[in-house]
Amino acid sequence: MSTTTLKKIGRLDRPDNNGSARMFKNPVLEKLSRTHISIPIVLFLGISSVSFYFAVTGTEISVFIGIPVFVFGLLAFTFVEYMMHKYFFHMEPDSPAKDKLQYTVHGVHHDYPKDKERLAMPPFVSAFYALVFYVVFTLIMGDYALYFLPGFLLGYAAYLGVHYAVHAYQPPKNFLKILWVNHAVHHYKDPDVAFGVSSPLWDYLLGTMPKQN
Repeated sequence: MSTTTLKKIGRLDRPDNNGSARMFKNPVLEKLSRTHISIPIVLFLGISSVSFYFAVTGTEISVFIGIPVFVFGLLAFTFVEYMMHKYFFHMEPDSPAKDKLQYTVHGVHHDYPKDKERLAMPPFVSAFYALVFYVVFTLIMGDYALYFLPGFLLGYAAYLGVHYAVHAYQPPKNFLKILWVNHAVHHYKDPDVAFGVSSPLWDYLLGTMPKQN
């Protein structure tokens, strides 16, 4: 999504980006649209642990093979994160339906980046995602999915943790500072760069790293 488009629909020109949007008139739905960041993180880590346990105890796949599959799942998540952020979360809202969808899933976060209760999907949505991932991965790779899924969900949990940290805390004085800097550039300067939140890997490889001043 271009900077011009975001400005037209009010994504970049708010004076302080504080506050929180009301997404639903129904108070129950409004409450369900919010979550503490620890809930989906614990959920994903718990599912990852169970899946890894069954991979080790319930399959004939060697751990020496399973660990590389696990690492590949982690790497795969960083790529999915990048592609989803760039092409789905920042889709061009060229129709009322797409505009509403884009704003609901991500535009509201650009309007209110300091709203800590909307930095992750609600728990029931996160659990549904995990189920879908398990089914899809199992259909594609069979028992190897029990090693791949934990890596993928660990990546998802790491993404949620990093995303929360860069919005809630000051940047550290170490090599992780680049994550804070890149995400600040993405939010407040140029939404067409820095799509990787948990890792700058794909921004480096695909040419969307912020330009150095």
